[in-house]
Amino acid sequence: MSIIILLLGLLLALCAGAVVLSSTILWYEWGNRDPALLEDRWQRDRLLFAARYLGTETFLLFLTTLLRPLGWLKRGEEREKEAVFGRTPVILLHGLFHTGACWWWLRRQLRHRGLPVFTLDLPLWRDPAPAVEQLAAKIEELAALGAQQVHLVGHSMGGLIARACLRRPAVAARVGRCILLGAPNAGSRLAPFAISYTGQLLLPGSDYLLDLNAEPPPPQVRFTAICSRHDNLVIPWESGRLEGARNVELAEVGHTTLLYHPTALEIIIDELTEDLP
Repeated sequence: MSIIILLLGLLLALCAGAVVLSSTILWYEWGNRDPALLEDRWQRDRLLFAARYLGTETFLLFLTTLLRPLGWLKRGEEREKEAVFGRTPVILLHGLFHTGACWWWLRRQLRHRGLPVFTLDLPLWRDPAPAVEQLAAKIEELAALGAQQVHLVGHSMGGLIARACLRRPAVAARVGRCILLGAPNAGSRLAPFAISYTGQLLLPGSDYLLDLNAEPPPPQVRFTAICSRHDNLVIPWESGRLEGARNVELAEVGHTTLLYHPTALEIIIDELTEDLP
């Protein structure tokens, strides 16, 4: 028992360290962009906001990391496949260092509303191309099961995988909506800290991003990009915007918190259920 508590404490410390470091860099960027922020940084409301922000982001990153192994389980997927015919299923795409388990809260709410929901465990450590192939194969599989169309929701790197896959006309023809949640469409200045090859591709101005952004999104797919002005991993936050999409800007929400934030989830659910009776 003591070993388990020690390991949990170590994991919590690592999550807290990652959040504090990334948030410090975020503050550095904001301070340089708007020096006026430095004048009242020690005010009580500012300090309370910082404590609440760091605590929430740390806890949710810790929780999501603990749930990570559950993403390898595919309970109920066969039942979901049986409900696909004539309907529009949703595919949820996770970001770096996560699995499909990060979607547990949104998946629960979507299933409660009668939507068939599928998650993929994407191989994102090395070349992102296999993840694109995996998504394309899943869309093809659901189409063969009788799905009218497919909706995509991608968090962080998962959003870029969705965009890359939608560059294929045959795939785009089968997708109705694509919702990007904290996706680094123009990269992130934190990319030099990445420990995976895929993360390093997110350096602003990289060949990967230049190629991805060389073409506008397919017009037949309805895009929504949800980003936060206080995203501690997508820096600058404007990188989360996408030209040609419906861009929704939130505030006081961290990168992992986007997966659970009521406003962000309400936007996603409204988009995905808009055409339901």
